[in-house]
Amino acid sequence: MVCKMVTILPRKKNLGAYPVYLNVYDLTPINGYAYWLGLGVYHSGVQVHGVEYGFGAHEHETTGIFEVEPRKCPGFSFRKSIFIGTTDLGPKDVGAFMNKLAQDYSGNAYHLITKNCNHFCNDVCLRLTANSIPRWVNRLARFGLLCNCVLPPDLNEATVSQVT
Repeated sequence: MVCKMVTILPRKKNLGAYPVYLNVYDLTPINGYAYWLGLGVYHSGVQVHGVEYGFGAHEHETTGIFEVEPRKCPGFSFRKSIFIGTTDLGPKDVGAFMNKLAQDYSGNAYHLITKNCNHFCNDVCLRLTANSIPRWVNRLARFGLLCNCVLPPDLNEATVSQVT
């Protein structure tokens, strides 16, 4: 009787079928110089299935999540698109996911330092792809968190308008 060794390889993790991108926008022309120093003030949105999802502020308890045409968020200057990973969620599932996420991202919950558009995008990317957005995109908010006690109170108020 002959006994064969059979090697069982671990299953490959399903990588997903649909690409997810982070679209990054400049909030100020100074970013042209600050970007090369690893600094800058940025807005971002997550693109999947030909739709870009962003998060902005308004004074109501309704969602601050909005949809725009990819790479064309009004009021911002497009900088670059970054491939984050892939997801298995189809268009309808992503829509349902965003509707559920809307409970956590109301327009009046927006905070420049602790809950801004970049925090939203990182949350979405982690849930869709298990990958984070690049750290430089929200670096200034992290610096602001360290200095939050010395910042003027009105700086922490919502300053980004919701796109309708």
